[in-house]
Amino acid sequence: MKKLENKVALVTGSDSGIGRAIAIAYAKKGAKVIVCYYSDEERGKDTLAQVKEQQKDAQLINLDVSDEKDVEKKMEQLIKDFGGIDILVNNSAVNGSGIPIDEMDTEVFDKTLRTNLYGTFFCSRKFIQHRKALKKPGKIINISSVHEEITAPGNADYNASKAGIRNLMRTIALEVAPFGINVNNIAPGMIMTAMNQKAMDDPKVREDAEKNIPLGRAGRPEEIAYLAVFLASEEADYVTGSTYTMDGGLMINIGQGA
Repeated sequence: MKKLENKVALVTGSDSGIGRAIAIAYAKKGAKVIVCYYSDEERGKDTLAQVKEQQKDAQLINLDVSDEKDVEKKMEQLIKDFGGIDILVNNSAVNGSGIPIDEMDTEVFDKTLRTNLYGTFFCSRKFIQHRKALKKPGKIINISSVHEEITAPGNADYNASKAGIRNLMRTIALEVAPFGINVNNIAPGMIMTAMNQKAMDDPKVREDAEKNIPLGRAGRPEEIAYLAVFLASEEADYVTGSTYTMDGGLMINIGQGA
């Protein structure tokens, strides 16, 4: 069933990983997909080719979500090109630095916050302005992380950015509910993407990490995409202000043995 037929979806950071899986899944469901990349054009082109196998009406753009002016300019042009954007997926992110807070340069902290948190803010603000001007509903899906709730030493920058996205989403959901705009987070746990490159490269690292997951395995990007399709569809019209954790039970396993 083409449950996203005639919808236009902008998926940031869709050149690889979870973003790529969502872009392809949306295209399979009939959406016109705007594929975004920041630094790797070749991977962006690869995603676009896979999307076009499902839906010919797709486009590739270079977008720096941490740059307010770039977001404003590019999204305005896309709105004109496609006649509107119905679905926004805020997926672009950089990983934690792995640097203890007392050794972390301000520039490192700022880069993570600018991309992960400010990027979500910039794109959401423009999207909401657009949907309110049209007087039409819309869907915002943020790809957050279990680290919006739990912390990891050496990742103060990442943890803070994802925790910020949680309350940003909840606040926006309250503000835009009267306009029929739904806002939700998906919080993945350990997913086999470049964010977990060490686990992908080293079976021992992966095995040790998966021991903490009740379902006994890491997740696949496609599994996150299944939920993203639901949240973008009319089936989720009564869903807003929620975080959907997809972690194989990791969060409920934390603290065992305490």
